[in-house]
Amino acid sequence: MSLPPLVEPGPPLSVEQIRRYSRHLILPDVGMTGQRRLANARVLVVGGGGLGSPALMYLAAAGVGTLGIVDADVVDATNLQRQVIHGEPDLGRLKTDSAADRIRELNPAVRVRTHPVLLDSSNALEILGDYDLVLDGTDNFPTRYLVGDACALLGLPEVWGSIFRFDGQVSVFWAGHGPTYRDLFAEPPPPGAVPSCAEGGVLGALCAAIGSVMAIEAVKLICGIGRPLLGRLLVFDALDLSWRELSVRPNPDLEPVTELTDYEAFCGLPSAATPGAATPGAVTPGAMPGAGTGEPPVTGPDGHGPADLRSRGLEAFTIDVHTLRRMLADRDAGRDDFVLVDVREPYEREIVAIPGAISIPTQAFLSGEAFAQLPSGRRIVLHCKSGGRSAQALAALHAAGRTDAVHVGGGVLAWVREIEPQLPTY
Repeated sequence: MSLPPLVEPGPPLSVEQIRRYSRHLILPDVGMTGQRRLANARVLVVGGGGLGSPALMYLAAAGVGTLGIVDADVVDATNLQRQVIHGEPDLGRLKTDSAADRIRELNPAVRVRTHPVLLDSSNALEILGDYDLVLDGTDNFPTRYLVGDACALLGLPEVWGSIFRFDGQVSVFWAGHGPTYRDLFAEPPPPGAVPSCAEGGVLGALCAAIGSVMAIEAVKLICGIGRPLLGRLLVFDALDLSWRELSVRPNPDLEPVTELTDYEAFCGLPSAATPGAATPGAVTPGAMPGAGTGEPPVTGPDGHGPADLRSRGLEAFTIDVHTLRRMLADRDAGRDDFVLVDVREPYEREIVAIPGAISIPTQAFLSGEAFAQLPSGRRIVLHCKSGGRSAQALAALHAAGRTDAVHVGGGVLAWVREIEPQLPTY
């Protein structure tokens, strides 16, 4: 059933506003009062990327009075395939600034508030507390748990979306009215167990499908119309062009959130100082439990994952790309002998590859199939795109007894950035 409207109606609409929103006004469930509620609403969108782009644009077009944007990232060329709120002239600009300009161009009456910061436990409650509703379109687990917990503490409804490859998910969380994010995902998967969209890819138009549903849910909550996705998880398969719905119920055994915590530590991520560690909040669109399908995270054949390796010191088994370049030169000169293994998928190697590597995908290490393909008397050096999957393969190798194996921090992206900048990246 419908929930009560989230906000009170704002002032009467002007003649210009009536003309602009006339197609809303003739909808019986929206009407003049609903449009005034939209104009009086304050909505925060966390993440100005693939999901934030369509959500922000449709909320601005719908006449939401105040839109906030949280994003510390800048526009990159790889964003333009799906993040339609940004354009070529915006490359290198803060996403908050680029998105704000597009919103003002679309609807000058919308008040835009930008928050070009990394959301964390020190600022989340202050930032989110100024809004009536939060849309979470972020791409990393620490921020998702942070937003979910902050919304629960503040009593705010949260519209959540996630995408990966051809799959998308949408739901609404609201402590006191239904389940929260932790009711759906009580614990994060092991670090590196779920590939990001930067590693696995994402269909650009999928962002429009999921982001638009998020905007629809926001409008419904603000106006108090329809049946929101509270207690329901909507799952979209773009290849099959099918939607399915799963029930989500509050977990009676779940401890209530009483305070914010260190979400990097909660998600088991290494510190930013660790060689090869991913930067907190880095662009990893759509990383989600089960790669967007709800499947359990993968680990090694004996249950080991990157957390086991990290507990013994990931930095001890990480080399940088300059060390790898010297090792490759020594191998070519006959002064060293090792096997460089690229654990990415074959289609990624078609884009760019480090010379002298053989290809064995990560899954072969997790299943154990890779072990028979590796020589017993030579040291193994692993690399992937940015270091996550190679750390996962490394954990599986160490668990199998190959404790001399190492991996390359930063992966092929670091190689291109620091060794061969003329090569393409993705």
